[in-house]
Amino acid sequence: MSDTLTKEGREDLLSRGYSRRHLGRVAAVLGAGMAFQATLRNAHARALTAIPTGVDVTKLVRIGSNECWTGPFPAAAKLGAEAVFHGNRYDPTGMMRTNLIKTFAATENMPEETIMPWGGSSDPLCRTIVTFCSPTRGLVTADPSYEAGWVTAEWLKIPLTKVPLDAQNGYKTDVRAMLKANPNAGVYYVCSPNNPTGTVTPLEDIAWLVENKPKDAIVLVDEAYIHFSDSPSALSLVRAGKDVVVLRTFSKMFAMAGLRLGLSITRPDLHKKMMRYDGENQSYMLPIPAVACGTKSLTMHADIAERKREMIAARNMTFAHLQKRGIRYIPSDANMFVIDWQRPAAPIKDAFLQEKILIGRSWPVWPNASRITVGSMAEMKAFCAALDRIIT
Repeated sequence: MSDTLTKEGREDLLSRGYSRRHLGRVAAVLGAGMAFQATLRNAHARALTAIPTGVDVTKLVRIGSNECWTGPFPAAAKLGAEAVFHGNRYDPTGMMRTNLIKTFAATENMPEETIMPWGGSSDPLCRTIVTFCSPTRGLVTADPSYEAGWVTAEWLKIPLTKVPLDAQNGYKTDVRAMLKANPNAGVYYVCSPNNPTGTVTPLEDIAWLVENKPKDAIVLVDEAYIHFSDSPSALSLVRAGKDVVVLRTFSKMFAMAGLRLGLSITRPDLHKKMMRYDGENQSYMLPIPAVACGTKSLTMHADIAERKREMIAARNMTFAHLQKRGIRYIPSDANMFVIDWQRPAAPIKDAFLQEKILIGRSWPVWPNASRITVGSMAEMKAFCAALDRIIT
């Protein structure tokens, strides 16, 4: 499988301490190979909210996977549906990918040359780790946080350091602790707002990490949930030419989880490094219904604001109920939050399933906690009513 890597890519990996045995694993990561996918499913199964066999999911309140409670914006979905009829072409107009880039650039005031689209944001996340980590330069993340990077590091035998979230720090990613934990890492991964806590890492903290990290290291900022928050984006650091890669996805606010579309935003020279292993195929082989839907979605500012208000209203109602019941939770700035049940979470999740409500999972470091996705107002009222029956 390593034959799928370019000559330049193989030489780069070997020069940075990867062995020839690593090359096949790198190729599997970048090509979503079956071996890596099997490892992802097995070692990372806890990252998915499992749906029990034989259960009709359409009959459940599904607030476990951080999906949006509703579909894509109707005007955007209409364009996506129309694109299906032109699916015989890789790019029916020859400009769909370009228009997506131009639209994002205009919306976010970013240079077009800093933007690359993908079929989701998982590829550029893993690709950043391949490119800037090595057997001697590891990955540092918060714990708990989104684990796709953990799986990639474990698969490639890259040193992995997890820095626990601390209540005294408001469960925010502690960038100073990250740097202290590994002063010579290749990538420092910051998910902000964080998954699962929904807590925001202040931009000034991210900027501090960028200025104090080791040479040639990258700060990887995952902004999957940024549209639900009023916090400033790390895109400003990309504009300033810093060693930062920002990830965006259309899966959350834009309700396109099943359509698979994402973006990476960074300096062109960093993107060039990330692309040297297999060329640019992964950035050009995009599902055109997703591109049509996503491009329109970026322009729908009033609809974005209204969906955000709807989510916040449902979240605030739920928080008020939890406070009334005296149940501990972590205040969130995104469409999910964590409840501390102060007892093992697995039986509670099973109890909610008996109530036809599928809540989220736990992280190994927090076995007594569950992540809850914020659904519609009706779904969150159903959650609160079921909670009152389960927690007496």
